[in-house]
Amino acid sequence: MVTLENGGTYLINGTELVPDGSEAQQILSAKIPGHVSKSEAAQGTIAYRILKAHNTSDNMEKLKIRFDKLTSHDITFVGIIQTARASGLTRFPIPYVLTNCHNSLCAVGGTINEDDHMFGLSCAKRYGGVYVPPHQAVIHQYAREMLATGGGMILGSDSHTRYGALGTMAVGEGGPELVKQLLSQTYDINRPEVVCVYLTGSPQKGVGPQDVALAIIGAVFQNGYVKNKIMEFVGPGVASLSADFRIGIDVMTTETTCLSSIWETDAHIEEFYEIHGRKQDYKLLKPDKVAYYDGLIRVDLSKVKPMIAMPFHPSNTYSIEELNENLSDILADVEKRAAVSLDNAVPYSLRDKVKDGGFYVDQGIIAGCAGGGFENICAAADILKGRYIGNDGFTLSVYPASMPIYMELIKNGCAAAILETGAVLKTAFCGPCFGAGDTPANRAFSIRHSTRNFPNREGSKLQSGQIASVALMDARSIAATAANGGRLTPATDFDGTIGTYRYHFDSRIYQNRVFDSKGVADPSVPIRLGPNIKDWPAMCALPEHLILQVVSEIHDPVTTTDELIPSGETSSYRSNPLGLAEFTLSRKDPAYVGRAKDIQKAQKAVMEGRCPVEEKPELREVMEAVHSRYPDVKRENLGFGSTIFAVKPGDGSAREQAASCQKVLGGWANIANEYATKRYRSNLINWGMLPFLIEKGELPFQNLDYLFFPDIRRAVEEKADRIRGYVIGNGGLKEFFVTLGELTEEERQIILKGCLINYNRVDQ
Repeated sequence: MVTLENGGTYLINGTELVPDGSEAQQILSAKIPGHVSKSEAAQGTIAYRILKAHNTSDNMEKLKIRFDKLTSHDITFVGIIQTARASGLTRFPIPYVLTNCHNSLCAVGGTINEDDHMFGLSCAKRYGGVYVPPHQAVIHQYAREMLATGGGMILGSDSHTRYGALGTMAVGEGGPELVKQLLSQTYDINRPEVVCVYLTGSPQKGVGPQDVALAIIGAVFQNGYVKNKIMEFVGPGVASLSADFRIGIDVMTTETTCLSSIWETDAHIEEFYEIHGRKQDYKLLKPDKVAYYDGLIRVDLSKVKPMIAMPFHPSNTYSIEELNENLSDILADVEKRAAVSLDNAVPYSLRDKVKDGGFYVDQGIIAGCAGGGFENICAAADILKGRYIGNDGFTLSVYPASMPIYMELIKNGCAAAILETGAVLKTAFCGPCFGAGDTPANRAFSIRHSTRNFPNREGSKLQSGQIASVALMDARSIAATAANGGRLTPATDFDGTIGTYRYHFDSRIYQNRVFDSKGVADPSVPIRLGPNIKDWPAMCALPEHLILQVVSEIHDPVTTTDELIPSGETSSYRSNPLGLAEFTLSRKDPAYVGRAKDIQKAQKAVMEGRCPVEEKPELREVMEAVHSRYPDVKRENLGFGSTIFAVKPGDGSAREQAASCQKVLGGWANIANEYATKRYRSNLINWGMLPFLIEKGELPFQNLDYLFFPDIRRAVEEKADRIRGYVIGNGGLKEFFVTLGELTEEERQIILKGCLINYNRVDQ
């Protein structure tokens, strides 16, 4: 089904794979006239050519990328624009689309959400952007329909910014990276490795894009095979997939932790652009005659079965057939994993879902950028026709990804077929994917064609004794399960016909509702600021020396951004930095906020010219220990703050608030064995936080310990390979070392100045 190859590989004429090795050059010479070196062949990938076209430096190893377009939604664009405004923004220099698909339910927090929407509309007018009102489209579907271009690059402030199937290399990052683009700066990275995803065969009936995606995620996540790399989809199997099917696989590549994705294009993709009235934006993309890849993933589409990702991660994958045949063993394993993910905060078991030898679910959801596509919903409608979901506890909700898709489902009868079953058809909204809609009952089990199934992401709260859970599945098997009374059923068991429906895109829906400035800014338009929209608090530069208190210690194998700053109802406060910060780590370590604020008192005292010891008397012994070896450390050259330790933080969402909330509470650093994603590490840096790395093994410190980093500013300035720190205890200093990893010169300056806002501030 999915196999991984060790080492690199050459692809010849898009069809023949040659493993890198002693015989590779001999084979290449026989098939391709002229010598082709590995470095030359590496330039033959689609990814290389797109990166080169967008690189503004003269060095293809150290890229400085300028994107063609930007996208954000309503839990990110306020903070992004506020940051850019503080740095002198006068107009959007490239097309910037503001969608409103996350905080679409204007209920939690009173007027907060709609205030953010009106802020977005006023900014689109003032700075020359595009504003997509709530319920019109989820961010990624609008980008597919209206923004993607062959050979282009798009940067979005959402982790699932992936349009590779349409020939657009798209990257999801934290808000500060979009701020840089708005200020005509660049996205600076080392040239990423490119992994070949070689597709063969064609999917069997009942297998959908989520099944293929989950099979790949299950194979590559744990071993980091594609971490921070680009996945390039090629091979004869690509032609067997429709545009919608490719899009459904592509959007889920985020869950592999890759940096981006790109696909070869063909007539299917050309037709997609033509249907959407943008045929001129299509571009034929193929690897060169010889292309070298840093890794190889083989996917035999014909062998992929309907899949399920059990709680609490998209990589916890099984075939549905395997789960049904081994319920006892697999459920025991899920419970074991859950004990780690949930810190044993609540009892968790799925054994009560087993009845008469079958596994029964409580809820089905087909939604968002992954599940809400036209073909997914049409296939679900065909499977559900003439069936009924019943009048018991099971519910089914379907969210088309855009209003044009919704309209076409009405016209072709699929909407009626779905509604007749007792299911609910809703508008374009991302809520079910992050806990702001269709939250299940306590102890309920939901199957969803959406993007993630992290703990509590569906909306439950451990601190209130609530726990529900989500499994990821394809829309087809969700429909088959619904048609079978909630008994978990793969769609391959469906013996009816799944039809092929032609899609007609009605552009008038957007023409009549979306505000498009056509890139023309109007400085006379005032910015509408609701009472919850607050400026970022002042942040100081990195001091010469730092005393940090460890205020949270997390030993889970991976810590998600949902655990660092929960989603759901907290999303309404993302325009209020201090208000949102109150929720930091609230579902993982409820004591964090109080501890961080307590040590922050010392930093506030320093900034106000007061003695930190008077504010926090226990620091007296800490300072005495420091002065025993570093007598020149004093209030004028010393900073205080907090840090957390996590084994591997930052998996999941691109949300910058996972870092910024720590910063506004006085955080100066994270300490980790590794960072789960490039985007989380970048968020730390852009908020002036030190992304410390420490070797795996027994930690030299524990929670609530004080750490002292002498000459930390000089260490950053001088690019120190290792940074000396001390654990303060028993009146003395115990030495240990951390590193910062590679930093660009710009990243180094951002840390030194305290944050990206300070780095760019026009009045400095």
